[in-house]
Amino acid sequence: MKRIRILGFILCACFVSVAWGQKSAGKCSNNWSEFHRTNMERWNPCEKALGVKNVKDLSLKWSYLTADYVGSSPAVAGGVVYVASGDVYALDAKTGQTLWAYAIGGKLNSSPAVANGVVYVGSYNQSSMFALNARTGTLLWSHDTGTYLVSSPSVANGVVYVGSGNRVYALNARTGTELWTYATGGFVVSSPAVANGVVYILSEDGNVYALNAGTGALLWSYDTGAGDSSPAVADGVVYVDSYDNLYALNARTGAKLWTIGGIYSEPAVANGVVYVGSDDYNVYALNARTGAKLWSYTTGYQVESSPVVANGMLYVNSDDYKVYAFGLK
Repeated sequence: MKRIRILGFILCACFVSVAWGQKSAGKCSNNWSEFHRTNMERWNPCEKALGVKNVKDLSLKWSYLTADYVGSSPAVAGGVVYVASGDVYALDAKTGQTLWAYAIGGKLNSSPAVANGVVYVGSYNQSSMFALNARTGTLLWSHDTGTYLVSSPSVANGVVYVGSGNRVYALNARTGTELWTYATGGFVVSSPAVANGVVYILSEDGNVYALNAGTGALLWSYDTGAGDSSPAVADGVVYVDSYDNLYALNARTGAKLWTIGGIYSEPAVANGVVYVGSDDYNVYALNARTGAKLWSYTTGYQVESSPVVANGMLYVNSDDYKVYAFGLK
């Protein structure tokens, strides 16, 4: 069970993420358009409204009851929150009003990705990747992978990367055409990270695979023993949680740099605050430097979804079928 008492172990990793964010250059986008936001990391260096001094003032602004279990994380782009449940929902980020809904049916554990006006999401029951018009919800294309799909897609350079069954797929983002596949040694529920022309993904056989993003050729693999979490990449290092251990691997060679035990969660980090959901039904905000609890909110059930922070708002899905949105008082 993920309890707040164990979260102190993750803070060293989270503080590193904050430091990375400070070094981001160029135009800053406050969207959180994929499971990993952008640059394959779960932090938002552009968030300035929420921080250590005022996060205690967060209050519930709205919640939205979906028709089914919500096991994925939301995406936020262009003032819209995209949520995958039995349907894919587009909700007004400020009010929670439904803008559109597209019925895929069955179970959707895949978190949506939004890129260039398109929403990409995978279906567990339909065994397919779907591409929807982000403004209208109209189906643009679907691609059948032939087996369960729970991995969240990553979109980079006009290509959608996703895991399904024991394979990693690269699909043309505009047409859905299959570009290449790579067979791993186990089921892939991990979401791929794409950086510097390399796709990084963890398989349930415990191996982290580094694949050439253009061809799918194996560059290296590293055996962590077991795991189903998603890698993150920054400054030439791959970070991956294998059950209760966090590994840092050289992104070019796969050599282990270090490992830390006690890692159980994929938090979101923004402006000195760590946001994380817990099996004790709570969403927590923690001081990234000290681990001190700054704020919490109790939902109706376990919170397996990773939070999203964008434009002064905190969004999280709970297993009570609800999407929660929090803002400053």
